[in-house]
Amino acid sequence: MERSQDEPVDGPSTSDAVVSKSKLSAAQRAKVERNRQRALLLKQARLSARPYPEGRGSKSSGNAEVLLKTGRVVDTGAGFLLEEGDEDPLDIVPVPQEPGPVLGGDPLRCDECGRGFQDSYLFKHFEYTVCDECRDNEEKHALITKTDARNEFLLKDADFDKRDPPLKFITRKNPHHVRWGEMKLFLRLHVEKRALEVWGDTEALEEAREQREINRQKQKQKKFDKKVKDLRRAVRTSMWTKDLSVHQHTYGEETCDDEETDMYSKTCSGCGHVVSYEKM
Repeated sequence: MERSQDEPVDGPSTSDAVVSKSKLSAAQRAKVERNRQRALLLKQARLSARPYPEGRGSKSSGNAEVLLKTGRVVDTGAGFLLEEGDEDPLDIVPVPQEPGPVLGGDPLRCDECGRGFQDSYLFKHFEYTVCDECRDNEEKHALITKTDARNEFLLKDADFDKRDPPLKFITRKNPHHVRWGEMKLFLRLHVEKRALEVWGDTEALEEAREQREINRQKQKQKKFDKKVKDLRRAVRTSMWTKDLSVHQHTYGEETCDDEETDMYSKTCSGCGHVVSYEKM
């Protein structure tokens, strides 16, 4: 039997959906609303992942610095999203940068050539007014490590850091041992000046160097004498051997000590041991 076109097709109609919706309980309607809100949040999160239209939002546009907040999701502009309340990774972190040269004002005067200059390597790192053209790294303006400065000028750590003003230095990787800590390089002229402040004059510094060398030679001689003494003791000990053999007595002829008691004795010819006995 054919169905006419006017006859409704089997399935829920709009009126049926309204009737079924009206039959939902309050808990079911609340659940439907929560699902709808969750779907909206997911949609907003997908939109915030690509907040800029095609052709925009590149790093050169400067829009990466703007935070797009949509609901509970925060676009950091750095390729990842955060929920509200999380720690913001875009907090400004101070980046150490070397200060640039001071422009304007009276120029500095080079101590070598007398010409004016705005900035130089020695002035920036050591506050030494010498331009880059007059800088002599090999001899006059050479750098020295802290270890060499202590040994050559007989200075202590407090003379570098505690005594005013503290000596300027730069840090470099150790070329001999990469895994060791960074070494400190000081301007040799500053170290020589600090040595004169500590010792007073060059004569006192030379006397201290000579006294240190004398003490060093005494320590070397003392160590050498101790090694020789130990060696002699070891040689004497190795040459002396203890006699561990068992002594065998060798007795001579027996002698009668008392005829009435028949007591006799005999003596060892090797050790002098005397054995007394009575004959039955």
